[in-house]
Amino acid sequence: MHSLSSQAVRPLSLPFARSHYFRRFLPLSLPIFHNSKSHPKIFTITPKAPVMTIRNCSSISAKPSSELRNKRSSSDSSDEKLRALRQLFSKPGVGIDAYIIPSQDAHQSEFIAECYMRRTFISGFTGSAGTAVVTKDKAALWTDGRYFLQAEKQLSSSWILMRAGSLGVPTTIEWLNNVLAPGGRVGIDPFLFSSEAAEELKQGIAKKNHELVFLYDKNLVDEVWNESRPKPPNKPVRVHDLKYAGVDVASKLLSLRSELADAGSSAIIISMLDEVAWLLNLRGSDVPHSPVMYAYLIVEIDKAKLFIDTSKVSTKVMDHLKQAGIELLPYDSILSEVESLAAQGAKVWMDISSLNAAIVNTFNSACERYYESLESKRKSKSDDSNGWSGGPTGIYRVSPVSLAKAVKNDSELEGMQSCHLRDAAALVQFWVWMEEKINENVKLTEVEVAEKLLEFRSAQSGFLDTSFDTISGSGANGAIIHYRAEPDSCSVVDDKKLFLLDSGGQYVDGTTDITRTVHFGEPTSRQKECFTRVLQGHIALDEAVFPENMPGFVLDAFARSSLWKIGLDYRHGTGHGVGAALNVHEGPQGISFRFGNMTPLQKGMIVSNEPGYYEDHAFGIRIENLLVVKEVNTPNRFGGISYLGFEKLTFVPIQAKMIDLSLLSAAEFDWLNDYHSQVWEKVSPLVEGSARQWLWDNTRPLVKQ
Repeated sequence: MHSLSSQAVRPLSLPFARSHYFRRFLPLSLPIFHNSKSHPKIFTITPKAPVMTIRNCSSISAKPSSELRNKRSSSDSSDEKLRALRQLFSKPGVGIDAYIIPSQDAHQSEFIAECYMRRTFISGFTGSAGTAVVTKDKAALWTDGRYFLQAEKQLSSSWILMRAGSLGVPTTIEWLNNVLAPGGRVGIDPFLFSSEAAEELKQGIAKKNHELVFLYDKNLVDEVWNESRPKPPNKPVRVHDLKYAGVDVASKLLSLRSELADAGSSAIIISMLDEVAWLLNLRGSDVPHSPVMYAYLIVEIDKAKLFIDTSKVSTKVMDHLKQAGIELLPYDSILSEVESLAAQGAKVWMDISSLNAAIVNTFNSACERYYESLESKRKSKSDDSNGWSGGPTGIYRVSPVSLAKAVKNDSELEGMQSCHLRDAAALVQFWVWMEEKINENVKLTEVEVAEKLLEFRSAQSGFLDTSFDTISGSGANGAIIHYRAEPDSCSVVDDKKLFLLDSGGQYVDGTTDITRTVHFGEPTSRQKECFTRVLQGHIALDEAVFPENMPGFVLDAFARSSLWKIGLDYRHGTGHGVGAALNVHEGPQGISFRFGNMTPLQKGMIVSNEPGYYEDHAFGIRIENLLVVKEVNTPNRFGGISYLGFEKLTFVPIQAKMIDLSLLSAAEFDWLNDYHSQVWEKVSPLVEGSARQWLWDNTRPLVKQ
């Protein structure tokens, strides 16, 4: 790690213009700035950036930390951290008036290694989405509706909670422009911001003559964290078997290179961890809940280079990579290789919605040096020709790997179907156990319930990990959309309150994500009506038929319509993409009221179907299945196009006692009975004894009174 110096700080300068480009959809990403932007395909020269050193966990010499996400930090602890951070603002070579701490790592990951949880460390807020902004006398944290209640509980009085998206709440840019005197300097770590987000921030604060400052060599939160910062992840990488991957690495690279050639590109830089893992048929354990490893990948027309901590790479993995022509380089050599690409005149494909600003700015600065050198040589030879043809350029487009990964092949779909049935068997066994304990008046905490579910899942073949922290929410905690139960503050699950359980598993052959809401006693009529309307929305989306090339946001209203009829709604998207033995949240597809994502749903994509309803401080309801997009045979094909629909992956009963049957239409009745018939048919062969009896009891046809 290099100390801060005057050479380590420089205002951001990046190319930015309009083109046909859409921000990738990540359901748990927080849009903290303004509207998404688009970008040119032609390189624009930018001012020179200083020589810099990339930072990663492997360069840290630190002691293990205690559990980062335990109890909220005390007010005194929070104040101490903020004081220490602010003292760095005036340090030589820094000189800033505000510092922004996002949730992401250098790869824009949703789930990140503990050593990168800087926003959590500085604020005490553990939600997966949020942005902290610290000035010399204020500290504010933005998060979205899923985390309002959680943030209220976890933030100390030193922090201002900004409920993003609520009426009258400013964006980070608006707030900075309001609280800073004109001409302020706003610092960021350029490795933690996508190039797109950094440029949007730069332009937004420039309206008040503020300057965006890149602090390349050291993250200021790391300075405060110091020796208590956790050690880096160092678990080995493994090969993802071809029987699950479906397509070998050589074929994937061939397809990618064909796209590069069609775009006039000679290389692509890939930084999204799930894209690297998918493309190379590798899996890792660097990030909680996501089977990925920290790495960058550069693919050129005739070669490819993987930037990774080589201590994680076994002989088997090394041989796997060599067979595909992949060269291994140290993780922290990525910037020097990016500079080399420019020096070689490469036409580099860059997805600036995911590539961090440090990489993009490094390439652009290296391009500037290339053209300056070319111009100098031209002048020395008194050459009047342009001489700029054939030089390095940036081609700014969404990553082609993102879409290729989202459209599952037959082997991936087979693995997803298989693991969902094993997962269902584990859940059936769990619900039997749960009901027995409740009936015996055994006191169970939300944490104990989550641990028991993990025990049942762990007994299933091919189970590796949970796909996210289990949301085990009893009563009012169910209204905290991304609630995490903690041992010293969690509630008891009993027969007096609604219980919401959102959980998932990572298996060797697939990834699951399911939510069920149940009552172990007698639900109120209000709870039953709300549950039934959520169920009606779930059914409406499940049965939707729509033209091909339709973006997911068009379908979002299907899931909300029944709630809207009585003036209710929910503050989250309805569906997110899901990886095959990869990230439980993946883009580019999604189903949400946020209509900026124009990615069409395509055959083979997987999305969640999870409408909900939440009454603050009372209860939460959500019903979630995973769906595969499939082609539907319609009697007509207006416009000569195909029509699409959904096929279910998730097969676990929906609790009948929660349903107000009088609200259901005949068609909705039929859907529910047909679904439960399928659940019995598919899952009953996998369970026995009391679990099989429970499954039988909970899948019997309902009769409308």
